Amino acid sequence: MKKQILNILAVTALTASFISCKKNKEVQTTEAKAVEQVVVTTEKFKANPAQTMIQWNAHKIVGGHQGTINASAGSIEIKGDALVGGNFIFDVNTIKCTDLPAGENYDKLIGHLKNEDFFDVSKHPNAAFQITSVTPKDGKSIIAGNLTIKGIKKNIEFPATVTVNGNSATISSDEFEIDRTEWDVKYNSGKFADPAKLGDYLIKDNVGIKIAVTASK
Repeated sequence: MKKQILNILAVTALTASFISCKKNKEVQTTEAKAVEQVVVTTEKFKANPAQTMIQWNAHKIVGGHQGTINASAGSIEIKGDALVGGNFIFDVNTIKCTDLPAGENYDKLIGHLKNEDFFDVSKHPNAAFQITSVTPKDGKSIIAGNLTIKGIKKNIEFPATVTVNGNSATISSDEFEIDRTEWDVKYNSGKFADPAKLGDYLIKDNVGIKIAVTASK
């Protein structure tokens, strides 16, 4: 009987572990990579800054916020209907929170995100993303690229849907997660402060990200 109970517990633990792994959207982060050279004739599409953005979703132990950071410049390279390259500059001063109305609380949050606790925009006004390779898989494009935040460049990889329609093109990534601390955004992280002391003020390290691009010739 005791052995049977132990076996049931073991199966339950393995099942819980499997479910936890499936829900984890964190992308693998590696050192920055060189851009893959594609020796083909491509067409360049210029990004529309108003419709090209990083959509972010950050969580505390209780609650959280979501918002956007818009591009200031960018372009993608297309061969036929396939994405083969691209570069983007994101203006961190455009950071917005989309779940709070305008007012004192909104201004306080945006001011905090811009100061040295988070993005330190006075020293690092821009973030960047440079595509290093694109691989088709299961009807989507697996985009690898160097993400630069606060002067720190790391390579990440995520699936996205790329649509080319005549003179316009769009990229819509699946939601994925990055560990903010790898880009020196450490405020109220349980890795660098005692979680018990932070309590409800603890901010989770993993931040949900989606990248949206609209571009035209």
